[in-house]
Amino acid sequence: MRLFIAIRLSDEMRSSLLETMHAFKKNGVKGSYVPGQNLHLTLAFIGETKETAAVKAAMDSLKWKPFRLSFSEIGSFGDLVYAGCKGNQGLNGLVKDLRAALDAQGIPYDRKKFVPHITLIRKCAGRWQGTAAPKGEMMVKGISLMKSVEKDGKRVYTEIYSV
Repeated sequence: MRLFIAIRLSDEMRSSLLETMHAFKKNGVKGSYVPGQNLHLTLAFIGETKETAAVKAAMDSLKWKPFRLSFSEIGSFGDLVYAGCKGNQGLNGLVKDLRAALDAQGIPYDRKKFVPHITLIRKCAGRWQGTAAPKGEMMVKGISLMKSVEKDGKRVYTEIYSV
């Protein structure tokens, strides 16, 4: 099963991102836009694994307090355009503790440096630079274990566990 652990977005934050994406489309920005229901902030990408119980155990072991999440910028990694999120002690501490818990359970995951972002467009072509960060803020009170499957050529994300 292809898995990742993520923060699911509030309706307010999702709406704000969709407005930004609509403005990009209106201004002729082309690319593979992420469907609204797939917008999320990945905390740890695990990939293919059969160790679902161990991942859940890692999530269950976490002790953290709710924190605020808000947007900081529109940025890119090459041709991938994202909405950046303000790093804060709560978010950074959660990711650090989550990675330690996954390590303790022997679960491999993508160890790239954590850059808090929400992917908006892949293979982007067009002028998006200079766009202001979307508005939106939410309290993060839980995290979700998400399953990713390909259906009819598109990625579908389903929550299979949350804490």
